[in-house]
Amino acid sequence: MRLLRDFFYLQKSDRKILVGLFVIIVAALAIIMVTGGRGGDGQKDDNVSADSTTSFRNDRSRKRSRRPIDEGGPVKTAELFCFDPNTADSTELLRLGLERWQVRNIYRYRRAGGIYRRPEDFARLYGLTAGQYRRMAPYIRISSDYRPASELVAGTNRRPDSGMTSSGGRQGSGNEAFGRDTLRYPVKIREGEHIVLNTADTSELRRVPGIGVYFAKEIIRHGEFLGGYVSVDQLDEITDFPQKAKQYFVISNPQPRRLNVNKLSLTELRRHPYINYYQAKFCCFQKIL
Repeated sequence: MRLLRDFFYLQKSDRKILVGLFVIIVAALAIIMVTGGRGGDGQKDDNVSADSTTSFRNDRSRKRSRRPIDEGGPVKTAELFCFDPNTADSTELLRLGLERWQVRNIYRYRRAGGIYRRPEDFARLYGLTAGQYRRMAPYIRISSDYRPASELVAGTNRRPDSGMTSSGGRQGSGNEAFGRDTLRYPVKIREGEHIVLNTADTSELRRVPGIGVYFAKEIIRHGEFLGGYVSVDQLDEITDFPQKAKQYFVISNPQPRRLNVNKLSLTELRRHPYINYYQAKFCCFQKIL
């Protein structure tokens, strides 16, 4: 009785909330009682729906797998015929079984100045498989116009004593002497021969064993600073100069260039290898006095 009395003493809005919650609880219990006996059938329905969903997915996957065959039309077959990758057009390249993007790469390569000089060069085509290359390799024909021009004169600059017969064969194991660019690779002098140090230019200096472009320029530069060489031993003043090369040099009629100390400035005097800063400054001081 007290509960009823307390209930009726609640505010009107609170009583409405409690009544609403009571109605919801009663409705939920009723639904559970009505559907509780059909749990087994619901499970069966769930199994059936799951099986139907799985079969539907399998059908879709089978259709997708058949799509390239059923909807793609006739399969493209590759033809094999002789071709030159330097001159073949797009129609011929497509007939060989290449893809369109591969044909575009070939055109782009040729437009940039690329040349297929050997059949093996065609194997570098991006996306070309080993099987495709093996099938195409016997049919690749490179025109002789695309050979390196150096091959045309490969055997024309050999000396008569090069050990080659008139038919092109080799005679025994003799050493072949081929023509060489003496400007870039000068013939070295033999032991006992000499070069005049104070008059030689860079071409003559490079004929000395052990003297290349660098030391030839250093010899000329150091000689200009000295005003001319008067002794072969002056080459020791060049950093890391090869000592074995000194035996090939001689001095002939040295005429060193004399310096007019009275007219040279401090900077010009300091450039001489044998005059240091203090000596050059002393000379300039003496000129002032």
